[in-house]
Amino acid sequence: MKTKLLMLLVLLGSLWTSNLYAQTRYPKREFRGAWIQCVNGQFQGMPTEKMKKVLVSQLDNLQKAGINAIIFQVRAEADALYKSPYEPWSRFLTGVQGKAPSPMWDPLQFMIEECHKRNMELHAWINPYRAKTKGTGALSPMHPYSKNPELFVQYAGQLYFDPGLPESRKYICKIVRDIVTRYDVDAIHMDDYFYPYPNPGEEFPDNVSFAAYGRGFTRRADWRRDNVNVLIKEIHETVRECKPWVKFGVSPFGIYRNKKNDPNGSETNGLQNYDDLYADVLLWVNNGWVDYNIPQIYWEIGHPAADYDTLIRWWARHSAARPLYIGQDVIRTVSKADLMNPNQSQIPAKYNLQRSLPTVQGSCQWYAAAVVENKGNYRDMLVKEYHKYPALLPASPFMDDKAPGKVRKLKPVWTADGYILFWTAPKEKTEMDKAYHYVVYRFGSKEKVNLNDPSHIVAITHDEFYKLPYEDGKTKYRYVVTALDRLHNESKSVSKKIKL
Repeated sequence: MKTKLLMLLVLLGSLWTSNLYAQTRYPKREFRGAWIQCVNGQFQGMPTEKMKKVLVSQLDNLQKAGINAIIFQVRAEADALYKSPYEPWSRFLTGVQGKAPSPMWDPLQFMIEECHKRNMELHAWINPYRAKTKGTGALSPMHPYSKNPELFVQYAGQLYFDPGLPESRKYICKIVRDIVTRYDVDAIHMDDYFYPYPNPGEEFPDNVSFAAYGRGFTRRADWRRDNVNVLIKEIHETVRECKPWVKFGVSPFGIYRNKKNDPNGSETNGLQNYDDLYADVLLWVNNGWVDYNIPQIYWEIGHPAADYDTLIRWWARHSAARPLYIGQDVIRTVSKADLMNPNQSQIPAKYNLQRSLPTVQGSCQWYAAAVVENKGNYRDMLVKEYHKYPALLPASPFMDDKAPGKVRKLKPVWTADGYILFWTAPKEKTEMDKAYHYVVYRFGSKEKVNLNDPSHIVAITHDEFYKLPYEDGKTKYRYVVTALDRLHNESKSVSKKIKL
């Protein structure tokens, strides 16, 4: 009897371990993002129709690679890749700042529509302070510097909004409000450019603003950090006030602080968010001023100054108060050999490590084109293994934890286009209650329904129908449909047995 009981416990333990491994290996919810940047000039001067074709081709490719969120750069230097009433068209779009595209189009609106067609989120990526890069010649008369030069300072051959001026924060929040109000974006996103990266031998010129708006701070570093803190808090409040379902996320440099400067810092030796960029990322996370955090851990496992293994574990421990995703550098990952198996790149080691840490809920690829071009077979690895099955985006319960109602009137119908499974949207009272996507699962007739297993997801769709793969009408299946709201809360399920 004892032997049988022991064998049963071993079997149950094995099943539990196997199921846990399966969920870790193929998570049902995971942020799978990719950055599409403009500052590398990939679109500069490109004709409208050609750029549309390039973007559509990239999105099709990324969708097939399992990417479910696109972070698209729309404001690089107080300019715009969208129709802005406040800032000029970007030179990174048309080649000349202030020159409108011809024929006229709006890249941000185009990307929102194309991403949403593919059930991807679109995060509008803006650079808050940078106002002129080194390659920019004449500024447009519409550029904010042309109208209010007193808001700006020159540093390292570039132009920046002075973060110490309240008027700078007010202006940046105005830009954010405009984007969120007029466009159906899923998030506002900022990367690692807060105070500029230090230029050796040059002091950031903020004596005037420190004297005028020092707010009692005696240490300039503390004052600079507070300037950025106030901006982050005000942007978060602006976004929430406009649309409570739109997120605000950041993607900081990969090191918060080195241990030699802070006992709670990481065992690293490099530039620091807190000390060099005046970005107190953990304060933002712990105070709920950001809705997700994507530290750029672009180094390899085993890097002598900034080890990927050390850093991902550090962020997983310290940044759990808000969703944590990892910024992955595609090129560096495929160009570095696995320490344990020199015949392969570090893709498996990095993904296995990422998915072993419960507080890490996904990753974002730097940069999208490197995935599209399949550098070092990176895309192939995503398709075959790491993005083998679809994934829902992580929920944001701190924003909204109420799921939509169940779908109604689920039934299969023969039509001129074939056998179609139809349903009706649940009733809703507000935009937050509304069903925005639907998830369709399929199970064998005798198979246990397990909605945590993404291998059974056959569609994530905006449509209120799904075309069934009819064969001879002899095989029974159970189809299950759930509704998702804008923040990816999932409703209770409704199912229907169907012969195909």
